[in-house]
Amino acid sequence: MLLWAAAAPAADKPLWEIGLGAGTLVFNDYRGADTAHAYPIPVPYVTYRGKFLRSDYEGVRGQFLSNRYFEIKLSLDATTPASSHDSDTRRGMPNLQPTFDIGPEIDGHLWRSANRRWQVDFDLPFRRAITLTSHPSAIGWQAAPSLDLDVFDIAGRTGWNAGAGVGPLYADGAYNRYYYEVAKAFATAARPAYRPHGGYAGTEAIVSTSRRFPRVWVFAFLRYDTLSGATFAASPLVRSRHYVFGGIGFAWMIAASDRMVSDGR
Repeated sequence: MLLWAAAAPAADKPLWEIGLGAGTLVFNDYRGADTAHAYPIPVPYVTYRGKFLRSDYEGVRGQFLSNRYFEIKLSLDATTPASSHDSDTRRGMPNLQPTFDIGPEIDGHLWRSANRRWQVDFDLPFRRAITLTSHPSAIGWQAAPSLDLDVFDIAGRTGWNAGAGVGPLYADGAYNRYYYEVAKAFATAARPAYRPHGGYAGTEAIVSTSRRFPRVWVFAFLRYDTLSGATFAASPLVRSRHYVFGGIGFAWMIAASDRMVSDGR
């Protein structure tokens, strides 16, 4: 049964804020790879608290329907490229292209504390992955239901937030084949031909924290996936049953709106 505790209205914040900074990401080249890289990255900070389009601690999304029990919104995600030249496992195969993932998401609000500083949600995003190339192509669907805990203003420190989530991953056959299929043309003695099906794709767990100071935002996150039992686990391209993705960074606030609105919590 869905529960929702009564709470006072959330504090007003600027309609939009813009910042820019830098950070570092560390991750395996793809889920199942036994190689990893670290990348310095620019960190844009864009917060927008509109009635439909929102960009905040939950990412960029469009809200089609929102009430105290559930939300229906647009979910966005992305993946980074992976060069086959840098991988003994994939050498001679096509590179993995970066993707842009988009689709609907249904969020159920299971519980929120009276002071609105703790909340538990069940999130169900369902996204289509599209390669970011000169000729974009759809490579399949994936779903990532998760149980999430968010904590705001930890220990009374305004702007210090944290979150944790865990849940299974699912992908269709087309998505799994993009990452884990070995076509006969690329088969070798050490890399036999393989064609995966759709289904269970592992389980992910993620923890994150961020702190907003008057002019600076800092963050850190760590994601861990286990591929044990995944439908593609027998692929010769899967060299590790573990996937780790983490990052740290900061952004300096450049500008903010004079108009104040509710932060939506």
